[in-house]
Amino acid sequence: MELFIVLVIAILVILYRGYNGKNAVHFINDQVTVLYDKFAPYSYKKVREKTKQLGQEYTARQYVIQAVLIGGFLGLIAYLYFYNLIIAILYVIFGVMIVPYISFLRCNRVYSEFIFEQVQVYTSNTIMEFATTQSFVKSLEGVRESGLLEDPVAGDVDRMIELAYKNGSIDESLAYFNQLYPYYIVKNMHQLFLQITKEGARNTADSLEQMQLDIDTLVEGVYRDRIDRQTFHRKFLQFGVMLYILTLLVQYLLGKESYIILLEKWYIQLFLHAIILVNSGFLLKGEKYYNENVGAE
Repeated sequence: MELFIVLVIAILVILYRGYNGKNAVHFINDQVTVLYDKFAPYSYKKVREKTKQLGQEYTARQYVIQAVLIGGFLGLIAYLYFYNLIIAILYVIFGVMIVPYISFLRCNRVYSEFIFEQVQVYTSNTIMEFATTQSFVKSLEGVRESGLLEDPVAGDVDRMIELAYKNGSIDESLAYFNQLYPYYIVKNMHQLFLQITKEGARNTADSLEQMQLDIDTLVEGVYRDRIDRQTFHRKFLQFGVMLYILTLLVQYLLGKESYIILLEKWYIQLFLHAIILVNSGFLLKGEKYYNENVGAE
């Protein structure tokens, strides 16, 4: 145990020493960025870039702290399970390797929340513009010129306007946007505008007002779900950590000497490895649920 603590301290010292005149934290961040840019799919690169623009990307220090906490926790658990430094180090490496996946999930969540907020702005303002212009295309132009939308939604609205003028109808424009943003509020609003356009309805005030109320209700539900997810996330992490500790309670009941004797049996070690891996998978699945798309079907 003493050797393991010394190893952790040594890693922390290395992180704060200079590396060719640069802080080691910055060096690690640069190398991770290179790997991201080289191997990450294009869609994720866009998501990560938007997360940076929103100012919600983790700093190098935050990434390193996360890696130390996760790797250190798994390493400590592994050592207390097996009393083997090599196995503990392997689990430290495993914990550090999980960090990019957690970062991927978090960036997707941040991006998803941003897109939903943009879609909310798009639908609400398009309805208000339509109440004045009585033209769907003119409504899109008004929303676009307001400057309230940001890319990629702003660019996609431009594409909708282009398709509408090119085809002389809004059908393809609506299908284009619906495919990119499969939200209830988008599909419901577009269906209403399509119906108004096809049937030539004159008195649309009541329909538009009801649609605005529906959008407000859906948005309220999404934000309530976000709060529920945050509460779930905290409790879930606490529960997940307790699952690791249950095995230590068994060790306490048996006594350390009896437990070490049990460790000499290969199937006991295999069972302990399975506990750590299954618990880790369970926590990652919970992280995935927490970071799932916001507001989409």
